[in-house]
Amino acid sequence: MKIVVAGTRGIPDIQGGVETHCRELFPRIAARKGFDVTVIRRKSYTRDRLASYKGVALYDIRDIRRKSLEAIVHTFRAIWAARWKFNADIVHIHAIGPALLTPFARLLGMKVVFTHHGPDYDRAKWGKAARFMLRLGERMGCRFANGVIVISNPINDTIKRKYNRTDAHLIPNGVPAPVIIDDCSYLREIGVEPRKYIFAMGRFVPEKNFHVLIESFAGLNLPEYKLVIAGDADVEDAYSRALKQSAEKSGAVLTGIVKGDRLHALLTHARLFVLPSSHEGLPISLLEAMSYGLPVLASDIPANKALNLPPPCYFHYGGNIVENLARSLAAKLRDTSVPRYDMTPYDWDRIAEQTAAAYLELKIKN
Repeated sequence: MKIVVAGTRGIPDIQGGVETHCRELFPRIAARKGFDVTVIRRKSYTRDRLASYKGVALYDIRDIRRKSLEAIVHTFRAIWAARWKFNADIVHIHAIGPALLTPFARLLGMKVVFTHHGPDYDRAKWGKAARFMLRLGERMGCRFANGVIVISNPINDTIKRKYNRTDAHLIPNGVPAPVIIDDCSYLREIGVEPRKYIFAMGRFVPEKNFHVLIESFAGLNLPEYKLVIAGDADVEDAYSRALKQSAEKSGAVLTGIVKGDRLHALLTHARLFVLPSSHEGLPISLLEAMSYGLPVLASDIPANKALNLPPPCYFHYGGNIVENLARSLAAKLRDTSVPRYDMTPYDWDRIAEQTAAAYLELKIKN
């Protein structure tokens, strides 16, 4: 079965939740008998010349680096290539923006699986026109895809209510086994001590609310702790520049994008992981922190609450958010209990098996 993946910037070393999802999932699909997988990448995001990654073929197509056009133009080109270059059996489209072109893929005679990663129209960066198109993309994906995958119950409830799509496969994001790094040399390099820093990671976009985290932490006046934020903007903009200036003034440590052992070391030795987002699908970064057994604190938005963590693991995203987060940070730092999480549902091998079953179901039905 030939699977072509569209809607992602690419794999393996490209920042983003969808990109992390695809990096973990598709090598496991490709390793299964009877599956041939190609991921179509956006050329401007790639810094390598890889033709394949862990059994997944990679194919780069030029893209337009304009946030309003990038995803849709690239997805159009990817679907065209899926039909005429790869003769795909299934096009697997990720995210609601690219899903706008689901009917196009169907018209070309291919089956479509659409993974709904979350309501991107709620992101702060989009204007009115873009939000309209994203909502339309969600509609096109849910109405015309042969198979729909949702990563959380809140998303499943949404598409049942809005589109009467009742046959979606609930397959969550996953997390790999933690890699424990005892060596603290990288921590010394960035000037922090084990268990003496609060950690956050993600793209520098407004909905991640790292500016709120910086302000909340600064207001606590806890000199024994530091705030470390890993990540960066895809493209430098006014928000990311302001965030970096705010971090510099407050003494927060910005590491840039870190991977491999450096990221594992930060996750191994953090005192607390914080996710203050206003928008998520099912946050992989939070799952990663949980896999390391870290105490976590997340906003009480539906996507985060879908993980069913104990109440002290959430702060109220409403009212005075800075004060709410600061109060919860202080409480979590006073709490010395050791958390225990059930990570069984988020095993990538299990998720790959569920996704492969969704593909085979389409083959049997059609």
